[in-house]
Amino acid sequence: MLMTALAALMVLPAVAQETKSPSFDEVLTSRRSIRKYDATKKISEAEVRRLMEAVQEAPSWANQQPSKYYVAMSPEKLAAVKELIGGNKRNVQDAPVLIISTFERGKSGFFRGNPANEVGDGWGAYDNGLSNCYLILQARAMGFDTLIMGMRESDKLRALFNIPDSETVMAVISLGYRAAEPVQPRHRQLDDVVKFY
Repeated sequence: MLMTALAALMVLPAVAQETKSPSFDEVLTSRRSIRKYDATKKISEAEVRRLMEAVQEAPSWANQQPSKYYVAMSPEKLAAVKELIGGNKRNVQDAPVLIISTFERGKSGFFRGNPANEVGDGWGAYDNGLSNCYLILQARAMGFDTLIMGMRESDKLRALFNIPDSETVMAVISLGYRAAEPVQPRHRQLDDVVKFY
């Protein structure tokens, strides 16, 4: 009788285990700037699209949404971008996705075509930073890892992706899976960065 019950259990369809999403605190504390990626793991275009849909939720000045993204996934585009990021090439050699982040000038921080204050297009860069923050946090929530790189040859990236002159190239962001657990960096003391009055 026991054998019959066990045999019956073996033919039942396996119940898929539900994947639990990490908490926001887990996303914050596990996100790191990753400089070594697992070459055996790939990311699909569908997964990148899901990631970028979350990025569209980022706030921006008067909902101007100035951020734009150019995604390199083909072997040819990945190889070309890696030649344009200086010393970071070795850090992201196995990353399956590289994302170029830009913002449209003259939108955020402007009112009727004029700068609303002394920051001007700095607000576009600010909004792009907010969008990139959404990108790296959502990436971590999806189990991915990132590295934001400011060392890049913007003019050559502009030519490679036909980026309009009206956009400022800000960063290249790698996307992939960490190959090893990184060491947590030390942070400044809270009272060094926050003042209460």
